[in-house]
Amino acid sequence: MYVILRRACTACQLCAGAGAGAGAVEWRRAYGEARQEGSTQMLVAKRSPSHGGDDLLAAGRWLAAACGLLAAGGCTTLAPVDTAATSRSVAASPPGSVAARCERAFAALDSAVERAGVADAEGLRVAGFPYLRSNRLLASFRAAGLDGAGERAWHVAMMQLDREGRLVEIANLPPSATREVLATLHAEGFAALPPAAWLEGCGSALRDRDLADPAARDRLRSAVAVPDDYATWKRVLGLYALTRIPFAGGVRRWQDDTRAVFAVPWEQQPITGRLVHYSLASAAPLPRFEAARRLADARAGSPLGLHDPQVLLELAAAYAPVFVVDEASPADRVGRPLFDAMGLPTVDAALPAIFVRATHTRYRAQVLPQLVYTIWFPERPKDGPFDLLGGRLDAVVWRVTLAEDGEPLLFDTIHGCGCYHLFFPTPRATPLPPPPDTLDEHAFVPARLPRLGDGERVVVRIAPGTHYVSAMAAVAAAPEGTLRLHPADEASLRSLPDGAGGRRSLYGPDGIVQGSERGERYVFWPMGVAEPGAQRQWGRHATAFVGRRHFDDADLLERNFRLELTAPTSPPGRPRGDGRSAQRGR
Repeated sequence: MYVILRRACTACQLCAGAGAGAGAVEWRRAYGEARQEGSTQMLVAKRSPSHGGDDLLAAGRWLAAACGLLAAGGCTTLAPVDTAATSRSVAASPPGSVAARCERAFAALDSAVERAGVADAEGLRVAGFPYLRSNRLLASFRAAGLDGAGERAWHVAMMQLDREGRLVEIANLPPSATREVLATLHAEGFAALPPAAWLEGCGSALRDRDLADPAARDRLRSAVAVPDDYATWKRVLGLYALTRIPFAGGVRRWQDDTRAVFAVPWEQQPITGRLVHYSLASAAPLPRFEAARRLADARAGSPLGLHDPQVLLELAAAYAPVFVVDEASPADRVGRPLFDAMGLPTVDAALPAIFVRATHTRYRAQVLPQLVYTIWFPERPKDGPFDLLGGRLDAVVWRVTLAEDGEPLLFDTIHGCGCYHLFFPTPRATPLPPPPDTLDEHAFVPARLPRLGDGERVVVRIAPGTHYVSAMAAVAAAPEGTLRLHPADEASLRSLPDGAGGRRSLYGPDGIVQGSERGERYVFWPMGVAEPGAQRQWGRHATAFVGRRHFDDADLLERNFRLELTAPTSPPGRPRGDGRSAQRGR
């Protein structure tokens, strides 16, 4: 049995460094040394006086499971871990309170991450619960009246969010910081564990402690809320009550201009350069009934009604838009973000990519699946020295919200800065009127799309230079000549080679892409948005200058639309000719 354990350790040592940077290599080296010193054997043997071959076999299976998790996507794609075996291994380490030792280990990692400036901003750390992170979707369940199974599933979802963020941070730690963390883990008895296994084991131990404590559960419901991405002090200092009036007028003028652009039929849209089509590679069209079956299977057994993200990602090609880019200059070429030799963010247009994310929104008591598609450009070129909107890097984000029957309900889009939020409802989504007597931005609908039938998709026209979405239509299939790309994992942007032998996130600890700042920040700061115009990480997209709104607000659609969750009896219409153009919105 010891041979099984030893082989599992060796496999973990080899795979733990797959795609890892210098800090993770340091971790792998320390883990290998601990194994060679017999620490792994001691980890199992110290747990209790009675250990036999079954315990060693369980530990071997646990280590192999942790190895598989690390190997599956370079610490960003999370596979299930044998939680019970991992928790037993954590508890088997030197005497003392497991919870206290885990909390000290988490604190050491947090301190090292903060000093190194590699914190990941996608999930919010939950104060008092170091093994959890939250986002706006998960925070929305705090008042949902969850039963025991639901509350446990809620904890597990927040644990997974924390584990994903911490593995990203570990991959991006420099070697010196990694050694400091390992010293604490050694003192606490966790040095022999690979990172994913330690995080899972300690997280499970703290979760079980807190679930058994009603007072801890009450504290969590208060602590899990995610603050908005607006700085109130900026609004106070910038006399927001007054300055929002001209800003609101500017928003209305932009909306009028955008309506005029969408009023131009697709075939009459101007072409400055050449039209390049991008979409995802897809097999045969997916029948709607098959999509509905997969969606049902993806949420089966989830007390929260959340869908398995891996299953949603498997559907990404079926709902992918066709981005039609008017390529008039190198700034309009779609590519993959990376760091250049100087450590500055750039986009390699030789590697075109569409980044995909699976997520959810809530509508009343229903959880709805969403697929998000993002394309990146090297820059938004400036028109001149006084252009406040141009700068390094630009991105267009496109999202589809699905009904459980597999039919798209609504589409919306923003740029990577959170700017230019446009909604494109189908007949199954009716815009609600804006609240009376307010200047706050409401859902802006410049055009509507028809119901999409089996195999149909949306073509999205992207203007040159500004990369504004300027037109769209429903088509039966991607046009001939479309570049068909494999989906890129958006999480991969959280740990990239930094050009100097280490790894670094595209996003800073504040979620902003450093170097993508725009001159508009000197004018728009009274609206309270951090770095207006800069590209930013998922979860950090404030999408309104007047009012408060975020792209990932869990109730975004509920506040702005009435959705028809049950499909009408009449099937969607079929496209005629090359496609059905979007109808002008109100």
